Amino acid sequence: EVQLVESGGGLVQPGGSLRLSCAASGFTFSNYAMSWVRQAPGKGLEWVAAINSGGADIYYADSVKGRFTISRDNANNAVYLQMDSLRPEDTALYYCASFNAPPPYDFLSKNLGTWGQGTQVTVSS
Repeated sequence: EVQLVESGGGLVQPGGSLRLSCAASGFTFSNYAMSWVRQAPGKGLEWVAAINSGGADIYYADSVKGRFTISRDNANNAVYLQMDSLRPEDTALYYCASFNAPPPYDFLSKNLGTWGQGTQVTVSS
């Protein structure tokens, strides 16, 4: 069974940091590019970051560039999102996902690609 499981979310103060993890199983992880996508309350899906299969090509949404860092560890079938300088507007459910094309993404759907269950990040005082 193809599975992606996110962890590491929680409540953090503005300016703080969190590191999200995504554990993959059921497929050859090292052959696939991975992304992080988030959904804020009442809003649609927003692509956040992507990393290619080997980890050499990395892309970020403008909203997180300079603050978030995506990385992967193919030996452990894991992808990470280090989030620094968090802002209240970063509050969202964060998903790990794998798609069949590189960024940019003008349309995101749970029916396209493989998605985890999400981990909640709340940035608040």
